[in-house]
Amino acid sequence: MTIKQQQIGRRQFALYDEQIMPRPEKAFFSAKHWQRQNKVIGSAKGRGTTMFIKPLNDIWVLRHFRRGGMIGKFLKDQYLFTGLARTRAFAEFNLLNTMKALALPVPTPIAAYVSRRGFFYRADLLTRLIPNSEDLHSILCQRTLTPEEWQHVGATIARFHAAQIYHHDLNVRNIMLNNQQQAWLIDFDRCGKRTGHKWKQSNLNRLLRSLIKERGNHTAFRWNEADWQSLLEGYNQA
Repeated sequence: MTIKQQQIGRRQFALYDEQIMPRPEKAFFSAKHWQRQNKVIGSAKGRGTTMFIKPLNDIWVLRHFRRGGMIGKFLKDQYLFTGLARTRAFAEFNLLNTMKALALPVPTPIAAYVSRRGFFYRADLLTRLIPNSEDLHSILCQRTLTPEEWQHVGATIARFHAAQIYHHDLNVRNIMLNNQQQAWLIDFDRCGKRTGHKWKQSNLNRLLRSLIKERGNHTAFRWNEADWQSLLEGYNQA
């Protein structure tokens, strides 16, 4: 892995893995560019739209950073610029690289892009798609997980906590399972390394609230409190 930073426009910057993307271009971070090339193979809705693109034999995930909450109604995708390293895209790219070095199950970062205008910036992130995977929400709307699968999810979260990695939005949609029942975590915006241990329980509580909420919203959502106990068993045993 060879990480480089490059200015690719008057006020546009890219941080990228040269082994995957030898020469970044501004167009690579534009959904319209890939649509014109007929390379878009899917999308997922969140705060914005995440695009799945297939430039060659690989599949990439292009995510444009957007705000949520009340402030998102006024500054949809603009953030105060306080330095490149502090931008959402560069910070998440660097965190993903740190976690990859720790052998944690996270997406492979390809490139981060920042476009600055005055005191504000917009940002995008390119990662590799986790092959043959679905988020936990989609899976639980189709089938139940075995106690062993829940234990594995709990053990996976414990690996991140043991490495002092805090996930700001640990919810049922940010946990993936592939076709070999291996768990992954995604979407590390506003995440990072933390000290101490008090935050870890609140991290688990956030996931529990997410599961309870989705069960209330979807009659087909296959989750119950016994599943949570299996997850905690895996977490504590790890």
